[in-house]
Amino acid sequence: MTWVDLRDRYGITQLVFDEDRTSSKLIEQARSLGREFVVQIKGEVIERASKNPNIPTGNIEVLVEEVLVLNTSKTPPFTIENETDGGEDIRMKYRYLDIRRNPVKDSLIFRSKVSMEVRKYLSNEGFIEVETPYLIKSTPEGARDFVVPSRMNEGQFYALPQSPQTFKQLLMVGGLDKYFQIVKCFRDEDLRADRQPEFTQIDCEMAFVEQEDILNAFEGLTKHLLKEIKGIDITDFPRMTFDEAMKRYGNDKPDIRFGMEFSELNDVAQHKDFNVFNSAELVVGIAVPGGNSYTRKEIDKLTDWVKRPQVGALGMVYCRCNEDGSFKSSVDKFYDQDDLAKWAEITDAKAGDLICVLSGDKNKVRAQLSALRMELAERLGLRNPNEFAPLWVIDFPLLELDEETGHYHAMHHPFTSPKPGQLELLDSDPAAVRANAYDLVLNGNEIGGGSIRIHDASTQAIMFKHLGFTQEEAKAQFGFLMDAFQYGAPPHGGIAFGLDRLVAILGGQETIRDFIAFPKNNSGRDVMIDAPAPIDNEQLKELNLKLDLPS
Repeated sequence: MTWVDLRDRYGITQLVFDEDRTSSKLIEQARSLGREFVVQIKGEVIERASKNPNIPTGNIEVLVEEVLVLNTSKTPPFTIENETDGGEDIRMKYRYLDIRRNPVKDSLIFRSKVSMEVRKYLSNEGFIEVETPYLIKSTPEGARDFVVPSRMNEGQFYALPQSPQTFKQLLMVGGLDKYFQIVKCFRDEDLRADRQPEFTQIDCEMAFVEQEDILNAFEGLTKHLLKEIKGIDITDFPRMTFDEAMKRYGNDKPDIRFGMEFSELNDVAQHKDFNVFNSAELVVGIAVPGGNSYTRKEIDKLTDWVKRPQVGALGMVYCRCNEDGSFKSSVDKFYDQDDLAKWAEITDAKAGDLICVLSGDKNKVRAQLSALRMELAERLGLRNPNEFAPLWVIDFPLLELDEETGHYHAMHHPFTSPKPGQLELLDSDPAAVRANAYDLVLNGNEIGGGSIRIHDASTQAIMFKHLGFTQEEAKAQFGFLMDAFQYGAPPHGGIAFGLDRLVAILGGQETIRDFIAFPKNNSGRDVMIDAPAPIDNEQLKELNLKLDLPS
């Protein structure tokens, strides 16, 4: 007998060629088949003699009557199995082969399922899907634009949209009060595991709404996806202000599946002769559950970890909480048992825990301790990919100060409305103005963000002025939107979910690449088709472009 595994999108089916029941010619054909050949077979589905409970088709096999080779195949450069011997670079180059592997194929099918559920839910809620243009005008939205030269308009350029922001606002002016779109967006920025130069958003906008309406609507979408995709009922969507998130977790997208909340120790750490703490703007610590089991060598490695350039701390102070109620710290020279007991009380550290303390500039040290908190959670197995904890972060600052230039820029985008009654603060205390903005965080990742928009021309003009636009610049960049606001624009707001990131998290991962059919690498290149690539001189002439390339 001869057996052949036939693989298609639906799995693997065993084919059997039996000398007693099929011709010797057919068996000869079977033995000439190579890996990855494309074949068409005809036969009888029969009960499998030795069943395989590990695959869906393990109870049956096909007794082959006819086989037709539709195409032969070269030997692939890596094994097309769940656990492959192919490295990432080679799999990216032959992505069409990588998609044949179950982990990638299943991720793409999973993405399709999520997208279908999004469309189903929003359509049932009365949202209308509208396509917006990909060739638009370059506007300063934060990241760099990808630009496209216009052949018919010499010296002028389109930009690929970073988001459909202004178009969806214009749709609200147009009376389409509930809009959505699953849309490609483009940002020419540095890449990382959860970022690509082209990415997909679930883009939504609603008219005649306030913040509460948006939050309720998209809690509904998130609940629907968790129920339909993961079979999980989530009812709790806590809310936290930006300031509270920064104080308790050191970042604006905290993972609340586990504790280790920040505790500020200035009052109990800055009364002794330890100048490292005395000179710091903030002394802050976390209690690591069970961390007293760490050896001195392991704690030294943690200290080295926070001193890496990517984190940037100058060092770390620690305090062991012993089982007998005593304490042992790296600064025993300066602090006695009563002092350390106060550290334990404030950080809520229990016997057997380890208190990790950082100090320095307020904003920097919070970011450093946040990075340490997440690293410790990974090591302690506290980030369970099958547990989901959503969180709304609200009341962001409207403006953010650029320390290099000394100028303010919009924390979200220039069309975000300030909280009611705070517009006049823009002149006297711009840093104090809160935005009518909100982010939806899931498991320590921002999966969606939006705001209530400015919907009248005079308020938008004030906002542009405080962002450093002259009247002429504002008119040139956004005159079309300002004009539209003069024709009865309704109050409106919206949100955009990052589909790639959302799908990855629902799929139990934080790297988005395997959920994208043809992703770019960390240099922004598609190594499969070798793009970006030069274009020939004739195309350059048509576009009225000249390139000064080194000889």
